[in-house]
Amino acid sequence: MLYRLMHDDVEVASFEVDTSSGAIVGKVSVQDLDHMPLSTVVKGQFVDTARFKEWWFGRSIPSSRSDIRCFFDSLDVPNNAPLLIRSLALSLSDHYWVKPAGSNLTWSDVNYFDNAFSDDVGDILFGNPVQEGSIDFSSPDITSEGNLKKRWRIIDGQRCLIKGGSGESLQEPLNEVIASRIMDALGVDHVKYDLIWDGRRPYSVCPDFVDDETEFISAFHVFRSMKNHDNSSVYAHYVRCCSENGLDVVPALDRMIVVDFLTANNDRHMNNFGIIRDPHSLEWISAAPVFDTGNSLGVGFPSSDILLLSGRECKPFSKTFEDQIRLASDLSWVDVDAVESLYPEIESILRSSSYMSDRRAGVVMELLSSRLDSIRRRL
Repeated sequence: MLYRLMHDDVEVASFEVDTSSGAIVGKVSVQDLDHMPLSTVVKGQFVDTARFKEWWFGRSIPSSRSDIRCFFDSLDVPNNAPLLIRSLALSLSDHYWVKPAGSNLTWSDVNYFDNAFSDDVGDILFGNPVQEGSIDFSSPDITSEGNLKKRWRIIDGQRCLIKGGSGESLQEPLNEVIASRIMDALGVDHVKYDLIWDGRRPYSVCPDFVDDETEFISAFHVFRSMKNHDNSSVYAHYVRCCSENGLDVVPALDRMIVVDFLTANNDRHMNNFGIIRDPHSLEWISAAPVFDTGNSLGVGFPSSDILLLSGRECKPFSKTFEDQIRLASDLSWVDVDAVESLYPEIESILRSSSYMSDRRAGVVMELLSSRLDSIRRRL
């Protein structure tokens, strides 16, 4: 079936989709090269079809998502790709979507920034029953990235993302809130996270940081938008890509690197930071606020190993935190006393969850204190 790729109301490209598999088949016919997804255009002249298909497949729920196989089985689909068509590939991160050729649908008719969306997919992802044969697929949950359980909800008129935790401690939501409080104290531009509870289980909740006038472009796509002719480091090439488009992202990267160091965040990959763009003028507006800091403070390690192993290996610019913190060009803004004054509140957040043992909470506080001391010695 023939579909049109839209960017807001701009017709960008057309292509055939196998509706049973969700795969793009045949050629991609481009109508507006400028509005094609960043990194799919080569030398500003033509589309890399392989990259475009990669962008398309990567737009849907990752196959690595927790309990995703049960989700696919419940919907009788082989993988994530067929769901994109059912949801028109709409997202709450950008303004791309698709519509059948010949359709009169417009952006104002369908976008989730202004229009309500179904809770059905989110309910299924969270293990709640939905009546068979009546599932409404108009949901941004189909295009949400990441491996943790998550869903979008409209809360008091705001589009909000709710995320769960993993393992025995379900610690990630607590970490999101702790990192948010630290960034408040340091004056770092960030997405604000709060805790909510479903029974005893903690979840983090945060508002969407883009809207009908802005969109998020991940560092992965920024990095691939220009050829790295001189084999520069990942950091240097990313900074250059942004600079070529009018953005000085170094101060924002300094702050992200420091926050990730303090929290021992070992999962700052190229898809959870990036830039904010105007989808209409295509102007690069700013670095995106810091978000997604849940995989930190010892997550994935048993309590006995947190101090020994957590905080050694990191992403995205260096393999170790010691190397990566050296990329921060300025640390004069870091108020270690302000962070230290948060210790009672941070410990209270950790101990608010019955899934967090006293021993683990104590070790996490030791880890944070040691990271802050390391920053203090560098000032």
